[in-house]
Amino acid sequence: MAATSREPPRDADVYDEAVRGTCDDASLCKRYAVSVGYWKDPYIEYFVRQPKERKAPEISRGYYARVHGVSQLLTAFLKKMECNCQIINLGAGLDTLFWKLKDENLLPKKYFEVDFPTIVTRKIHHIKSKPPLSKPIMESHSGESLLIDAHSLDSSRYAIIAADLRELPKLEENLKKCSMDPHLPTLLMAECVLIYMTPEHSSCLLRWASSIFSAAMFINYEQVNMADRFGQIMVENLQSRQCNLVGVEDCRTLETQKARFLANGWETANAMDMMKVYSCLPPVDVK
Repeated sequence: MAATSREPPRDADVYDEAVRGTCDDASLCKRYAVSVGYWKDPYIEYFVRQPKERKAPEISRGYYARVHGVSQLLTAFLKKMECNCQIINLGAGLDTLFWKLKDENLLPKKYFEVDFPTIVTRKIHHIKSKPPLSKPIMESHSGESLLIDAHSLDSSRYAIIAADLRELPKLEENLKKCSMDPHLPTLLMAECVLIYMTPEHSSCLLRWASSIFSAAMFINYEQVNMADRFGQIMVENLQSRQCNLVGVEDCRTLETQKARFLANGWETANAMDMMKVYSCLPPVDVK
């Protein structure tokens, strides 16, 4: 089954649309988990309606561990750099991290988000039409130039960029247009993104990221142990929706996840599974 999932999609547009659909899946799961108290996020309701169906507790716990695990690493980086850094969120979807960091007075010098144009357009529409989203952007902005139209947003502290991660020259061009600084300490992050890219495309992305920045860290949240029965079920479910996991080969083990980074210019790589992450979270918070 895994071999089938690595075959290139026959219709690239259908495949890309299926990948974009995973943004809605994740957003709905987060919205539900927030609504039943797993963590606080006062902004997600402006992007996602409350799901009509209940989600299994295992799903909500998984998202809780994902959100808090990534948040702990990100917060440690920001505090270490004293916020004199930039963050690039690859495949950000409807993420609300910018607003969370602003509320916590932890905004980096600039926060970038990158995603497919259709997702970017949706996100910007929500921002433009809902003051609780647009006001914090205006409050954090300094200078005269603030760009916000149907397809892009660029303020002094926050940028949303429509780009395809497989087209690196265009991605780099768009980031630089929004004042990305290759010499600034940089945190790149991707959550369930690389698995939807072929190993060739994801390797190029990782190699680009390791070479362009003077100092960088990469947080990658992604599937692992995809050869077991649970992984097979996930593959089959997504295949039924025309969404083949073309990058599954690098998700076999924690070791293959680390190896992909080491093979593409990163000096060190560490990995842990989510059971370990969950056990490290504050006991008082664990549901």
